[in-house]
Amino acid sequence: MDKLGSINIFVNAAEAGSFAAAGNRLGLSGSAVGKAVARLEDEMGVRLFHRSTRSMALTQEGSLFLETCRRIQTEFENARTQLSKSQNTPRGQLRVSLPMAGMLLMPTISEFMKAYPEINLELDFNDRLVDVIEEGFDAVIRTGEVRDSRLMSRKLGNFRHVIVAAPDYLNTYGRPAKPEDLLHHRCLHHRYANSGKLEPWPLVRDGNPLRLDLPVTTIASTLEPLIYLAERSFGITCLPPFAVTNELAQGKLVSLLDDHLTGTGAFRVLWPTSRYLAPKIRVFVDFMATKLFADQPSAQ
Repeated sequence: MDKLGSINIFVNAAEAGSFAAAGNRLGLSGSAVGKAVARLEDEMGVRLFHRSTRSMALTQEGSLFLETCRRIQTEFENARTQLSKSQNTPRGQLRVSLPMAGMLLMPTISEFMKAYPEINLELDFNDRLVDVIEEGFDAVIRTGEVRDSRLMSRKLGNFRHVIVAAPDYLNTYGRPAKPEDLLHHRCLHHRYANSGKLEPWPLVRDGNPLRLDLPVTTIASTLEPLIYLAERSFGITCLPPFAVTNELAQGKLVSLLDDHLTGTGAFRVLWPTSRYLAPKIRVFVDFMATKLFADQPSAQ
């Protein structure tokens, strides 16, 4: 920017015909203009003006340099205009990291793609805790709390887990009427990829947490296999509601023990802290916050 400033002073001096006149244009003293031109001549290694006490004229090198400087100024203004437009219009590459269960968010992602066709999405599905800044992600969607002070975050919504089973399974093994009944059923569990621990089923009685040593029939590190097995009557599983919205609506699965579950989940979108938030990130955050849980009641 210092070089652009020097170029601007030189162009004004050439157009005005004197350092004093150029200074009046720029709000500088004639002496300051003369010193700036002299520094530019030293850096270029050529004399740009013939100067005397009465007149000032461009040298041959100065005339050639003036044409170049005018082209530089024009290109700079064009680039600034284009950048200004890009800052107002959401477009470009958007790198987003989603949890492995993020495939279940794809209907909302697809809606976003239709709404903003000039944004090209690169989707990374991973349950590990990615370094948003070091790995170059524009946004990350995860559950849980935020512990990185370099990141901004926005809650996309709370959700209450649901315990589900297929009607045929319940016809064969019976429907659990209270949490303890689960001790006699085939339970399908989700294992956290980061910790290797089984995700607890958020059971409660009278508002108090209820810990049961549930049978472990099957374990999966992603949700899709649990949905598949539950639909085919292999057991009962506990999942976030967005994972089984269609299955519940179609009657392939039914919810159980709704009065004995507490709201434990929250989706958040994270993005690097910045003074200027790119439009592509802003519209993605706003869209996901508005649409992701639009058709589902939030857990209180």
